[in-house]
Amino acid sequence: MRWQRLSVRARLTIGSSLLALVLLTGAVLLARAQVSSLLASTDVTLASSDLTPFISDLKVNAGEHIDQPGAGVLVEIRDPSGAVEQNTLPDELRDRVEHERGDGRVIRATADGIPFTLASRTFTTSDGTWQLWAARSGAAHQLAEEGLDRVLIIGGAILMAAFVVASWLLARAALRPVERLRRRAGELGDSVDADLLPVDASGDEIAELASTLNAFLQRIRMSVDREKQMVSDAAHELRTPLAALRTQLELAHDDFDDPDALRLEFVAAEASVARLSSLASNLLELARLEHAPELGSITDEAMTEELGEAIDRARLLAVPKDARIGFSSELPAGTRYPLDRATLGRLLDNLLSNAITAIAHGGSIQVSLTARDHAAVLSVRDDGHGVPDSFLPRAFDRFSRPDDARSSRSGGSGLGLALVKAIAVGTGGDVAIRNRHPGLEVTVTIPVL
Repeated sequence: MRWQRLSVRARLTIGSSLLALVLLTGAVLLARAQVSSLLASTDVTLASSDLTPFISDLKVNAGEHIDQPGAGVLVEIRDPSGAVEQNTLPDELRDRVEHERGDGRVIRATADGIPFTLASRTFTTSDGTWQLWAARSGAAHQLAEEGLDRVLIIGGAILMAAFVVASWLLARAALRPVERLRRRAGELGDSVDADLLPVDASGDEIAELASTLNAFLQRIRMSVDREKQMVSDAAHELRTPLAALRTQLELAHDDFDDPDALRLEFVAAEASVARLSSLASNLLELARLEHAPELGSITDEAMTEELGEAIDRARLLAVPKDARIGFSSELPAGTRYPLDRATLGRLLDNLLSNAITAIAHGGSIQVSLTARDHAAVLSVRDDGHGVPDSFLPRAFDRFSRPDDARSSRSGGSGLGLALVKAIAVGTGGDVAIRNRHPGLEVTVTIPVL
């Protein structure tokens, strides 16, 4: 639409000017009507007052001849028989009132192109009822209205022109801070430490807009920096297994004549591919959780069943370490939780895999699933070496690993706990980690639906 193509300044000016035009037109018409009504009422009053001396004369000198009207006084006086005693009305007005009767009547008529106002009075004597008419010329009234119309039109036009100019200037002044914000926004960089939009100390709507935009910019910058860091970390993590896989394949070329050596190289290559596949799967899962956090729902029974299956999978992985894995589950019947079974399985697999990696030969892991404060609380505790206390604040960051236990040498990508946190937050819950000396405990809270 053409209206939408106009600038905000132009739309504000046009809109306010149209509103002012409507209001001014209404005010002018009302004022014009009031003046016309006042002039018309004045003509009626003056015409009626012209008859007052004749009525007084009839009262005092009943039966005598009525005096002649003064110069310029237009009257018609009829006696009770209908005979005209005095008549100074123009012929057109005489014809107009010839058959009119009644007291206090008002007639508008025209004679020789001039408007007149005629007012009637009646007076009763012993001889009967006299009918009196007086006329007042509306020429002065007409001239006054024409002059008023010229004043109103010219004055209204000047006032509207001044209002349009004032509206344009006011809109320009009001939008000047927005224009400064726009120019400043075009100069901003994408770094978190870059300058922000200027916020006026007035605290008005523009200042509130600038504050909101600054908060939005900071979130965007943090998101961009986080994504850049993730890409950098992912590239770093992918480089090592890819380099190892390339080396293993190159070595395999040299071992075509040695089936045993070739088999070992392929086994090593499969391990590298498995690590790459796990890394890619975790990255995709994190991206999915961040962009589509809706996780479905699960019943307490299905939750307990999935916990049992995850324990069975973990026990198979823990066979080389001769580890003991125990679990318990106590959830209220009939409750539901905001995540699906597959997502719960990924969460459990990551926690149990980390715990198995951390424990020594013959170590133990204890898993519990209980209800507390309208939420399910999943706790995974191992008796390994734990992690440095300095690592705890960044334990759920992507690609973060402690320097000693659970290191990248174990094959971990540093995404397991990040994925666990993304799942927990996606359900509206939370996750916490702490050293138990010995061992480490990770607690996930999942609210009830």
